[in-house]
Amino acid sequence: MIGRDKELRTLRRLLADAAAGHGSAMLIHGAAGVGKSALLRTVGAEAIESGFKVLRTSGVEPEQWLPFAALQMLLQPVAHGMKDLSAPHRSALSGAFGVRDTEPEIYRVGLAVLELLADEANQQPLLLLVDDLQWIDSSSRDVLKFVARRTNDLAIQVIAAARIQYSESYVLLDIPLQPLSRPAAAELLDVGAPDLLASLRALILERAAGNPLALVELPKAVQGVTAQMDDLPLTQRLEDAFSARSDSVSRECRTLLLVLAAEPSAPLNLLLELSSRISGSAVSVDAVQEAVDADLVTLVGYTAEFRHPLMRTAIYTHATLADRLATHRALASVMDDTPERQLAHEAAATIGPDEELAARLERFADVSQARGQAAAAVPALRQAADLVLDAQRRTGILVRAAELSSEINHRISVQMLLNRTDMSGLGRVERARLMVVSDSSAFEPGEPQRRIQEMVTAAAGAFDAGAGDVAENLLWRASARCFFQDGEAQVRAQAAAELDRWNPDPNAPHVLAVRAYTEPFRHGADVIARLGGIRADHQDGRMLHFLGSGAMVIGDISRATQYLALATAAWRSQGRLGLLARSLAASWPQVYLGQLERAREESAEGLTLAEETGEWIVWLGLKATAGLVAALRGETEQAARMIGELRLHSLFLGMPFVTVMAQQTDGLLALFDGRAMEAYDVLARAFDPVDPHYHSVSRWLLAPDLADAAVAAGTVKQARELLADLPDLTRRLPSEMMVVAHAYTEAVLAPDDTAEERYAAALAALPADWTLSRARLHLHHGRWLRRQRRNVDARHPLRLARTEFDRVGAQPWAEMAREQLRATGESNGRRHANTGEQLSAQEMQIAVLASQGLSNREIGQRLFISHRTVGAHLYRIYPRLGITGRGKLAAALAALHDEQPTSDVSSAPE
Repeated sequence: MIGRDKELRTLRRLLADAAAGHGSAMLIHGAAGVGKSALLRTVGAEAIESGFKVLRTSGVEPEQWLPFAALQMLLQPVAHGMKDLSAPHRSALSGAFGVRDTEPEIYRVGLAVLELLADEANQQPLLLLVDDLQWIDSSSRDVLKFVARRTNDLAIQVIAAARIQYSESYVLLDIPLQPLSRPAAAELLDVGAPDLLASLRALILERAAGNPLALVELPKAVQGVTAQMDDLPLTQRLEDAFSARSDSVSRECRTLLLVLAAEPSAPLNLLLELSSRISGSAVSVDAVQEAVDADLVTLVGYTAEFRHPLMRTAIYTHATLADRLATHRALASVMDDTPERQLAHEAAATIGPDEELAARLERFADVSQARGQAAAAVPALRQAADLVLDAQRRTGILVRAAELSSEINHRISVQMLLNRTDMSGLGRVERARLMVVSDSSAFEPGEPQRRIQEMVTAAAGAFDAGAGDVAENLLWRASARCFFQDGEAQVRAQAAAELDRWNPDPNAPHVLAVRAYTEPFRHGADVIARLGGIRADHQDGRMLHFLGSGAMVIGDISRATQYLALATAAWRSQGRLGLLARSLAASWPQVYLGQLERAREESAEGLTLAEETGEWIVWLGLKATAGLVAALRGETEQAARMIGELRLHSLFLGMPFVTVMAQQTDGLLALFDGRAMEAYDVLARAFDPVDPHYHSVSRWLLAPDLADAAVAAGTVKQARELLADLPDLTRRLPSEMMVVAHAYTEAVLAPDDTAEERYAAALAALPADWTLSRARLHLHHGRWLRRQRRNVDARHPLRLARTEFDRVGAQPWAEMAREQLRATGESNGRRHANTGEQLSAQEMQIAVLASQGLSNREIGQRLFISHRTVGAHLYRIYPRLGITGRGKLAAALAALHDEQPTSDVSSAPE
């Protein structure tokens, strides 16, 4: 390796860390020929010398039709370990590799692969090398992404190479591989071609521009190429060079190369058989040797492979059209046992429309979809769309392909398919389906009012055309935007009116969600009443999410946490990680119930899953929640950092539901730091309708904070003016959020002559579960009593406040309560550290689950991590808690017994 010392040092350091049990994942990305594959080969050889077992796979364009093809290749050397896996993991891998009729959920396969690799790495460190990631089938790529993000406590290093830098968070580390420097390029050229004429050497150095493949290959094909070097892009120059080399071999060898280019995974016997059939004469292994001698092909065992993907492209594109068509027809004729490949070659052998073949491709997609193999159905539909004449039918096929791509979270494919769609040929149902796909795959934050109107109009069209399920889905998404983007009154009313036009069942969960999202102050009281009478199916995550999210947006906080906890359990048991991330949004209302530890755990888990699945709107809410929790726990720097990261996200300013949360955290940080006037100004902006931090509903969660800041800053009068609408709105929407906001601010902002009775009334009005707000009221009541020189009377509410703040881990308020108690003349005992301060969010989850008797494997399955990662965490947890083993965990965590654990949903509504 010449000129790659820096990159090799980085990779060697990663190998050393992985050997010590601290794995990671690295993506090497750069242009074709820049040396990615060579770097993988070098590090692979060094890893073997260091005692690693190396597993390899690479992407090939035709195999994108085959779900899990690249994964199966990767796991072949460790497949013997499948017999030692648990039955569910064996079943998942068997389903993935074609033994069963249905394809399992991606993340079930991912967890099974993780366990297989973790067990193998426990015996010998593993290096996973993945080349040409951009061509890996989507199923394999999703599993590899799942594994790559979970290697930090395992002796597993993942190194992938791709021509593109993936926008989604595939790995946490990357190396952008640049062309070689001029001295390194000259050294590489001189090593490979020491006898070049000076003029030709200078020309190749200039035109290669540091590309290692060009520096190695162009000198081999200088005849006839140098004259065109000025006019061609580098990739084309290389392809011409490879094509020129193939021109010098025999006709039989060229035929064999073309068959290999059309079917890169073909075994040697099939290559020879088909080449003989196409050429009309016997093609022997001599033709293979000829290709090897020409430096175009290499043999891996008895499998022929091109030395570089550009060689394959050059051979294929420079062949005549007639030869390409004949090759695909021949391949299709011998692939009865692999129908997906047979259809792919039949499509490639077809010129112009072919309705019969298009129908067969659609039928294949139907079967694949029924088996849960959406990854195979998508390319079939993409091919079918190219073969039909009717524009409207073509559009329908493309929309369906986009829907399936969205289901498997392949956003790049979705966008490519949407770009091919002819909008003028869309019917009412197709238009609505397309809007659902575009909304779920690439949320467009701009012009929210126009977008909501368009979605409502399209939903109406779909409903009138008889596609009620599509209409329902789209209207729900439009109403969700009314909350996320705080739609104006006009579009909210339009969405609500469209729902009314359908005369729906008023108790249907999606109906309650739409009404809560669109017009909470009109429908809120009715929604709350109906939510209380619904018996929910605890296995129906979709319905539970409708109920929980509807309750959450109107501020029915206790019921929201209960329904969303049930949704979380349902999605977790099904391995639906994207939907699980959405249901973990319940961490936001948990904050207001004083469940800070649970909110910390679930927001941290949800953030990881949202990043992994590309749920960026969910990520915004969870990031804001994590920042708010950090502020309430007194982790000032962490809270400020999280909110800073949140504000930098491209979607932030278009999402008032999260801008108001960020403003709340910034206001509390200022208040805790003694900057009262700044805190008041920050929080007051959330009540200004023209400010980007305003949200017409969620602002009322900030009302208690505004009151606190107003008392500290001496701006009580201004605060009362901002809150003037609160009594009337609370009558219209009597949710917990509104009741607490009204009762709390009435007490804290009350004049002295009515304060005593207002505090009593407020404490009586607070919902039972709102323990944090109750503690805050006790703190304010104690302060007010002190200002009245009633120090002895102040001690009782201040003690209650201090105890509750300590219990939930709200350190800033706990210190305020202690300070007030000291001012009354009462000495304070030393604060005992909350257990949650000693453990990370995931460590706390693991500790709680282990204390409940779950095994390492059960915990791993629940949290989607390896059982060996669970063991590594427990090994670190025990000394931090001052215990020596699992049996003492329950006692060590007893301080948290009053806080509902993450897995407890027993109080959820029926």
